[in-house]
Amino acid sequence: MNEPAANVPIARLAPEGHNLLAGKTVLITAAAGSGIGSATARRCVDEGATVMISDRHEPRLAATADELGVASVPCDVTSEDSVQAMFDAAVEEMGHVDVLINNAGLGGTAEVHEMTDDQWSRVLDVTLNGTFRCTRAALALMYERGSGVIINNASVLGWRAQVGQAHYAAAKAGVMALTRCSGVEAAPRGVRINAVAPSLAMHENLAKVTSDELLAELSAREAFGRPAETWEIASVIAFLASDYSSYLVGETISVSNQRA
Repeated sequence: MNEPAANVPIARLAPEGHNLLAGKTVLITAAAGSGIGSATARRCVDEGATVMISDRHEPRLAATADELGVASVPCDVTSEDSVQAMFDAAVEEMGHVDVLINNAGLGGTAEVHEMTDDQWSRVLDVTLNGTFRCTRAALALMYERGSGVIINNASVLGWRAQVGQAHYAAAKAGVMALTRCSGVEAAPRGVRINAVAPSLAMHENLAKVTSDELLAELSAREAFGRPAETWEIASVIAFLASDYSSYLVGETISVSNQRA
């Protein structure tokens, strides 16, 4: 049998859906465009869920919603009023929220000695505080029903160090801690909270803000020697949203590995 030639990309296609989320309602933040959020929305649709997506970029949100055939609502997760309006719209549209996927996050590059208060605070407000605001709002609804699932998008930078990423790493480590603590609070009330920690997932927005040299370096560190496809992260999120993870709580699943 012939082996694939070295350095030749192998086509990777998302698996077909198996109705893992049939009958579930799913709300996803920061789901416009080509990143993990929109890939997750597509995966949830393919798995039979009723989906509503949200994002602060309204034109891109409308385009993504139209492409996927799902409902949408604008939201800025740094605003409590905006978060509450998002959940009000979700309940009006879908009746209730079975699954919340907290995908909103903000990055940037600056070393600590040059980082401004605004750079630090902005990343934490979107990435950590936004996750907290949405989690708090979702729990108020889910506790009333005695069921629900929340999945947070963390990062391997919550575990490991990278130059210029102190604010982002601190925020994602906070997301992991929030996942653990809120998870043990919510479990007795019938709600499961877990997280995924992607390492490197390739999409258009990442390519625009990252040099080819850095992408090549980061890819070489990966266990598979390549970035993840966004659908590969989305598939793990779908598993966490499904009943197949019914005894998993407060955990952060690394996708693909921590050593990178």
